[in-house]
Amino acid sequence: MKIMQMTKRIFLLVAVNILVMTTITLVLGLLGAGRYFPQGGLAGLAMFCLVWGFGGAFISLALSRLMAKWMMGVKVIPPNTSDPHLQALVDTVHGLARSAGLPRLPEVGIYESDDVNAFATGPSKSRALVAVSTGLLQRMGSREVEGVLGHEVAHIANGDMVTMTLIQGVVNAFVLFLSRVLAFVIGQALRSRDDREGGGGMIEFLLVMVFQIVFSILGSTVVCWFSRQREFRADAGGASLAGRQNMINALHALGRLHNPEVAAAEAHQAQAFQSLKISGEAGGLMALFATHPPIEQRIARLERGPA
Repeated sequence: MKIMQMTKRIFLLVAVNILVMTTITLVLGLLGAGRYFPQGGLAGLAMFCLVWGFGGAFISLALSRLMAKWMMGVKVIPPNTSDPHLQALVDTVHGLARSAGLPRLPEVGIYESDDVNAFATGPSKSRALVAVSTGLLQRMGSREVEGVLGHEVAHIANGDMVTMTLIQGVVNAFVLFLSRVLAFVIGQALRSRDDREGGGGMIEFLLVMVFQIVFSILGSTVVCWFSRQREFRADAGGASLAGRQNMINALHALGRLHNPEVAAAEAHQAQAFQSLKISGEAGGLMALFATHPPIEQRIARLERGPA
């Protein structure tokens, strides 16, 4: 069972990015990008990989709000809604956004789910969305909800979606570049002298795909490390905006309400979402693939922070 959980978690973590990498590979092939290497040299290949690596990441970021509304069923709440409960939610988010100095108030959305969850997404501080689940509103108190929302607004104020996109773009570029260099070198070594003049070949393409999967998994550990650091920072920002005790109480509530195994498996429902609820692994191999630190560590860091 443990092996199955580990396999599923790794798959969920890298599946989206591998899909992006595979799509980029197919497009590169259709465009005849192979002519840039080896004839164009490493510089040409590196430039091509940078463009496509960052391109895939930023396309995902640009579509993040639309993806959230479509994949999660998020319904945007009108700022002048007649529902007093929804109006209170909008007012809380907008109040926190003003305190954070956001250039434009984010959209506020709600979606039907028993999960206790909230996330922030969007391509910039001026085009952001904060969404909460009905389960969160039903099962958490108003002060705890304020702590959750403060954390999400802090993600926007810190520019975390853009920061993580830039990091993912760098990783994507390295994955594309290294996989092609190694595939070319190994492919040349495996092919016969007569075969080399033909260039390319199925074996080289297969090697590229294998290396992309392997390097994507390794690269995900780098992305996840940065994500964990941004979570600590968002916790501190949430404490500043909503009150340190509210933030601590929100984390305590999440610790009570969520099974860490289930939460970690849901970590990558969609790229560019910053979700509060996930509690990462405390140790072991899977700790490298956790996008969020363990809740206990997050609480401890807040408790020893400044008042």
